[in-house]
Amino acid sequence: MGFEMQDWLWGFAGGLMIGGAAAIYLLFNGRIMGASGIIGELVDGSGADNRAERLVFLAGLVGVPCVMWLWIGGATHLTSDWRVIASAGLLVGLGTRLGNGCTSGHGVCGISRLSLRGIIASMVYVLAGGVTMLVLRHLAGWI
Repeated sequence: MGFEMQDWLWGFAGGLMIGGAAAIYLLFNGRIMGASGIIGELVDGSGADNRAERLVFLAGLVGVPCVMWLWIGGATHLTSDWRVIASAGLLVGLGTRLGNGCTSGHGVCGISRLSLRGIIASMVYVLAGGVTMLVLRHLAGWI
């Protein structure tokens, strides 16, 4: 029971950190903390006016998990196959462009603001993720 509780507490702490970061970002910048939008506008150049802010955000987005990975041992419970992980990352990136947002924009910020678009988008990507896991893990045995 202790191991399961520890996993639950890590998830809870992560949720508090993401929600807190979204609230602080909105409070200080007046903008939604949508990671895919922050990255996308940095890449296409439309976010050049606040490039430093975007780079600091991305440094934290990548840096904090790296520090946590080093601190707690860096294990994933999904798969150790880097092809699956890379493919999943590319598909998530494609999905955020098609869905015009990501879990931080639609899920964390959209749902908390009672945005119908955010609620529907979140329902769609959670359902798609569930179906993907059903097919790839339980039916195909790839993950």
